[in-house]
Amino acid sequence: MEINNSDYKILIVDDVKANVMLLKALVKKNDFQIIEAYDGKQALEMFEEHKPNLILLDIMMPILDGYQVLEKIRTGDVNPDVSIILITALDNKEEVVKGFSAGANDYISKPFNNKELEARVRHQISLIAAKHEIEQKTKDLISAIKNRDKLYSVIAHDLRSPLSSVKMILNLLVSELKNCDINKDLYELLDESNRTTENLFILLDNLLKWTKNQIGKLHLTIQKIDIVGITHGLIDLYSLMTQGKNIKINVISDTESIEITSDTDIFKTIIRNLMSNAIKFSYSGSKINIYIKEKENSVEICVEDFGCGISPEKQALILADKEIGYTSYGTNNEEGSGLGLNLCKEFTEKLGGEIWFESELNKGSKFYISLPKEFPYAI
Repeated sequence: MEINNSDYKILIVDDVKANVMLLKALVKKNDFQIIEAYDGKQALEMFEEHKPNLILLDIMMPILDGYQVLEKIRTGDVNPDVSIILITALDNKEEVVKGFSAGANDYISKPFNNKELEARVRHQISLIAAKHEIEQKTKDLISAIKNRDKLYSVIAHDLRSPLSSVKMILNLLVSELKNCDINKDLYELLDESNRTTENLFILLDNLLKWTKNQIGKLHLTIQKIDIVGITHGLIDLYSLMTQGKNIKINVISDTESIEITSDTDIFKTIIRNLMSNAIKFSYSGSKINIYIKEKENSVEICVEDFGCGISPEKQALILADKEIGYTSYGTNNEEGSGLGLNLCKEFTEKLGGEIWFESELNKGSKFYISLPKEFPYAI
């Protein structure tokens, strides 16, 4: 790390002018900016006016001694973390300990060795420079993350609306032309475009919700919701995907309605993604079971498929704290980003619940979520 000494101000404080001149001569030859003060009161005035990076502070002074100046700086509002080297004629360990306890960064005894003084000054300046560099890099990183999340949110939001229109048009065309006299290859192409648009819409919707959650703009709306009814409604949403692979989805519940206090949209996002994954990794002609079980203080939902399952080595990556970008492929080579399961984990925990899974290669998977009947946090 390269340090430009001329960027740093050093305040020299001593009631003996000869000492100030000597210190000034030693420090100035290293191109530092120099400020002078000849008593504690003047030192505080110069400190507030010039905001130095480092103070060489004599202890034995009239009006305010070095300890009093040190205390006022450390308890004040103007750069209380400024580096301070005490200069003392006292060869007393107790006084040195007192200085460090009051907040001094270092000390040097009079008469001081010139090279030792220069070394201690350079050391403190290097620490200050390193701290500034870390602070600036942290600010740059935070700014970059905020800009990235804002960009993702804008992209997802601006693309979602027109894509929704395209999706509805393709849905209508596929529905209306199904029994019409149309070239088979053209119809299959149109049908595939429709499914691709559905998947892209789901991805964008996930991206929009994920970025809102990351930047703290996803707010919960807690109310009574019927999770059995919502789950049945989501099955219709995925009719195109299930028809394309000839998959039947069954909802298995002890009662026709189970109410919990939660957020409708967040709950839909969780179940929607678990259903989407189950469809993706199911074989054509198979089935998916969704079990909804009511317990004393919670409800447990299990989405079970009989598809390709997850290998033991890949299971360690599922629901783990990791960067989004883990790619997996469905039974029809459908590509996934891992964002859906990442959302399921974040949103389940946001609702005060838990998520886990069981899987066996070539036999299928079961993804479970448990949610409290009553939302546990104050809004």
